[in-house]
Amino acid sequence: MSITTNDLAKLCGVSRTTVIRALNNTGRISDSTKQKILQTAKEHGYKPDLLARSLARGRTNTIGVIVLDSNNRYFSQMISAVSSIAEENGFGVSISLHTNDQQKEIEQLKRMAAYKVDGIILSSINEGEEYKKFLDDFGIPVVSVDNRIAKDIPFVGISQRKSMKAATAKVLAAGYKKIFFVCPPIKGNSNENIYVHRKRMEGFRQAIEECDKHVEVKYLLDWGYLEQIEALKITKDMAFVCVADEIALDIMMLLRHRGLTAGTDFGLHGFDAIDTLKYITPELDTVDNNVELVAKEAMKLLIEMINTNSVDKRKRIIVPFNLVEGTTIKKTF
Repeated sequence: MSITTNDLAKLCGVSRTTVIRALNNTGRISDSTKQKILQTAKEHGYKPDLLARSLARGRTNTIGVIVLDSNNRYFSQMISAVSSIAEENGFGVSISLHTNDQQKEIEQLKRMAAYKVDGIILSSINEGEEYKKFLDDFGIPVVSVDNRIAKDIPFVGISQRKSMKAATAKVLAAGYKKIFFVCPPIKGNSNENIYVHRKRMEGFRQAIEECDKHVEVKYLLDWGYLEQIEALKITKDMAFVCVADEIALDIMMLLRHRGLTAGTDFGLHGFDAIDTLKYITPELDTVDNNVELVAKEAMKLLIEMINTNSVDKRKRIIVPFNLVEGTTIKKTF
């Protein structure tokens, strides 16, 4: 059993108040008494009760992070960035993964509230005003990333519509005439928050509508997209515009087994600029959604909310995106 401040007081023949002053280097206390207490604490392996100390200050110095899945490289990069920034600001991080399960996310939020986290970074699978009220009832600052929850929940992310519009315009400018938009989550659970994918599809459609050339457009919107692509006759004027790099890489591998190479035999564009792309050949054209900057801005906003409680809850921070040039989109004319 660990030694307490009461035990140290008895061992040193002083009051508990004097022990606390020595351990915290505060108040008036003689140097000899202070050194005696510190030496006794060291010899007996005293460790402060950080939780009790934090609760006494009304803080746990812990940030909750709830995201989809750490196997998804985008979210693992976000977790890493949030953890690093939290540590720099004196916070620990508690991580939960909802794996696209709406009820699981709700239970994770209840658990974090019970653990008295100071604030939460949330990439939610839920949305709407009723869910906003559920979050508000906790009385804990929440910043949403990627998927917007409701207009009065602070949000940080890129413009999903503009970024996909730019990526699609790039594919169209290269001269591809048969464009497949690959977005399996669209036909998933109708109750899920798919804000990101809805906005990306809006951007894709807007680019198609503004194109001054005739192109053939098809949509692959369910998780059977690989089977549908397997049945296609692949031609050089065909390009796949994907809402995630991992989806694009699955297509690349599928068609590689047929002796086809992205960028040579068909066009392929991803989204997310996940860090593992540096190991992939050919280099995937993609969209960099600046996940580290999203994490930095979300943490900055959350810490401001924790410290001041005066942030406009309608605040939206839109960070820039970048088109990443690879070798899987090439001029076809």
